[in-house]
This record gives sequence, structure tokens and C-alpha cells, in this order.
Amino acid sequence: MSFLLVFAIVLAIGLIAFVIGRQRARAQDDGTVKPHSRAHYHGWWAFLTGVIPAVLFLAAWDIGASAYLNSHIHAALPADIADGTVAHEDLAAGLVKSLASGMRRLDSQTLAALPQTFAELRPMLAAKGVALAPDTQDYMIPIAADANRVSDRLDMIVAVVSIGLALLGSVYGLSRITPRGRARNHVEKVMLWSLLGASTLAILTTIGIVLSMLFQTIAFFEKIPLTNFFFGTVWDPRFAAAGSGGAEGQFGLIPLLAGTLYIAFVALLVAVPIGLMSAVYMSEYAAPKVRAVVKPALELLAGIPTIVYGIFALVTLGPFLRDISAALAGGTPFIQAQSILTAGLVMGVMLIPVVSSLSDDIITAVPRAMRDGSLGLGATRSETIKRVILPAALPGIVGAILLTASRAIGETMIVVLAAGVAANLTLNPFEAMTTITVKIVNQLTGDLEFNTPQTLVAFALGITLFALTLVMNIVALYIVRKYREQYE
Repeated sequence: MSFLLVFAIVLAIGLIAFVIGRQRARAQDDGTVKPHSRAHYHGWWAFLTGVIPAVLFLAAWDIGASAYLNSHIHAALPADIADGTVAHEDLAAGLVKSLASGMRRLDSQTLAALPQTFAELRPMLAAKGVALAPDTQDYMIPIAADANRVSDRLDMIVAVVSIGLALLGSVYGLSRITPRGRARNHVEKVMLWSLLGASTLAILTTIGIVLSMLFQTIAFFEKIPLTNFFFGTVWDPRFAAAGSGGAEGQFGLIPLLAGTLYIAFVALLVAVPIGLMSAVYMSEYAAPKVRAVVKPALELLAGIPTIVYGIFALVTLGPFLRDISAALAGGTPFIQAQSILTAGLVMGVMLIPVVSSLSDDIITAVPRAMRDGSLGLGATRSETIKRVILPAALPGIVGAILLTASRAIGETMIVVLAAGVAANLTLNPFEAMTTITVKIVNQLTGDLEFNTPQTLVAFALGITLFALTLVMNIVALYIVRKYREQYE
């Protein structure tokens, strides 16, 4: 029995308990005793007592069963595989899991007379639309079949126990229904703990991400000095040649950091003025019919995938700027097809909807009385916008610009296609540069070993990007509080 089917049965039991609990609470309300909680609270309490224990057991069992099944497969591997490298053993276990998953599509007759060789089994699986790696070996077939049998037994156990827990919990919740039963307090307490759990999970997820990067970053700095990374001006993370004395390339952060900030700055120069003016027009000047058309059309830009923007920059805008510069210079172009300007312009266009939409919502939220008061004192509409509305909305606009800057700093695909991957250090916006995010992708792709500086540097770059974003948030929070206090 599949996990989703068991979950659906548990929910159905809970809903039945909800209906029965609500009806029972209404039947007990005869007017002689004032009920503490309304009938639907009793129904929800019966639902929660049935569903929550079963769902928690399902989640815990799913994690534990996966770990048990994985260890069972590893234990069944031949001794020469199990005694080999960890990567080789994990690869063999992964092939067994893929084979077991594919064998579930075979009918019972085929499984009863299962072939002993993969050469015979492969056409049967291919007929069912299952494509497996050619590295699958004959010894994996009985291991996969046994893994499926163990998985079926585990699924049966979890189904019986989960449904039993749901039934027992529902019966317990229904038995606690009385006119003075405090079902409302119980339900609200469960909701409070659920909200607290969700908030805690978000915080723990953030901490886990930071710690996972931090540990790998520490491993990187055990091999590469801090000064070489933070103050180096050359990015060339290559393997050392024989007799080089152990040097393993140069990991200078400055070219990547400069490229990240430079391209983000050019993008903000495009996005912030256009987006902010669009927001002012739509919120203060545009007629309702015009706003109903322009605002959705502008927000359509936010739904375009970044790869499309990157292709546009690579195929259209970059060559266009190169050809224009060649015509102006008389033959030799001074703007490269892949350049800071190309990436910044395209990224700025992509970010316009972010600035416009957020700023429009913020400006619209300014109280109407402030507008009317300014106009009543004789100010023009433009003076009202400049001296009243924008100062009132400034903290929110700063937040919108911060969000836009964070999006610009984290962009990857546009930079790869529009600015290239060359880690140059230049002030010329017509030349190519690259960003931290691009190099993170480059260093984590390929066949390098995980414990080499060439791979671990990606985590150092990631933690640096995180710190940069954190500093931006702190500065923005300071600015928001400063201007908000002046306004109040």
C-alpha cells in the first residue's frame, strides 16, 4: 500500500471523525448546559486527535524505512563491492534501487519466473518503458527482488499501524466530547504549536544551510590561506602541474566580487528609475482602465524565465551593441558581445517588474488623507508626490530596492550568457566580467573530487555571498528605521 494511499485513508478517517464529532456536539447541546466550545471545534478536535499521531508516525516511519532499506541493500552487496570504495558501493546500491523500481512495473507472472541475467531482463523492462544503466549486473537482480519484498512488508506494517492510530485517536477525540469540553482551547493550542513549529522549521533550515556551507568553507581555508582568497586579484583555480610545489591555482575573490557588484549596479541603474516611475504613474496618474492593462502587462516580464533573457542578450542585444559600436568606431567594436553593459541592461529589464510591483503596492498603501491634505493646502500633484507620498513610502521603497539588489546579485543564467565566464578585473563596462554565482556553478559541475580546493571554494563563495546579502539587509534596516523615525 503506497504512502499516499495510506495518507488519504488517514485523512478520510479524520474527516469522518470531524463530521461525527460535530453532529454529536450539536446533539448534546440541549440548552440545559451552556457549551464551552462550538460544535465545529469538537469536530476539529476529533479530526486532529486522529490525524496528527498517524501523520507523525508516517513521517517518522518513512525516514526510518528508507534508512533501513538502504542499509539492507548495502548489506546484501557482494563482499568485493562492500569492501571497495564508498563511491563504488554507493553506485552499486543506486543501481540496485533503480532496478528494484523498474521491476515493480513487471506483472506477477514475469516476477514469478524472473530471469537470472540482466541481458534477459533488460528487454522485459524496456517493453515497460524502463531504461536502466548498462552497468547493472546480474547479481543485482535477486538483491532488487528481495529489496522489493522487504519494502512491501514495511509498507504493510506502516499502513496497519497508521490506520490503527487514526482510528484510536478519532475514537479518543469523540469520547471527550461533552458540553463543557474545552475543545476550542485544545484546537487553538494545536494551531499555536503548528505555527511555532513552522517558524522554527524555517529558522532551522536557514541555520542548517549556513552551517553546511560553513563547515565546507572551514575545510577550504585549511588548504588555502584567507589572504589569498579575500585579497587575491587573480581567479585561476586549476590543478598544479608536476613539480609545482603543491600550488593548486589562485582563488582570488576580488574579480568575482567586483563583477557581481558591477553588473548588479548597472542592472539597478536600469531597473530602479524605470520601475519607480512606472509605479508612480500607475498609482497616481493612470486611469483605472489603463492601470488594469499596463500593470499586468508589465508584470508579465517577471514570468519570463531567466534563460530566455540570457538567450535574448546572447543572440540579439549583445551582437547589436557590438555592431553599433563597430559602426561608430569605424570598424573595430569597442563593446564586446558579452559585456557588463549587455548583462546589466537585460538584467535591469528583468528586474523592472519587481521594483514596479512592490513600489506600486507601497505607494498605494499611503493614506488617502495625506494626499487630500497636501492638495487642499495648494500643492500640485507632482509636489504632493515628491514631498508627501514618496517620503511616506520611502522605507518600503528601500525594501523593494533591497529585494531587487538581492535578486540581481543572485542571478546566474543571464550573466553566463550575457557577460561570459571570464574572471576579469576591469572598470570598463564594455568588457566581459563574471560573478560569484557563475563560478559556484562552474566549480560544482564536472568530475572533480569533492574534497579538493577547486570544489570546496564554491562553499567559500556561497558563504561570502550570504554575508554580502546579510550586510545589505542590515544597512537597509538601518536606513528604513532612520527615515521612518524622521517621518513620524
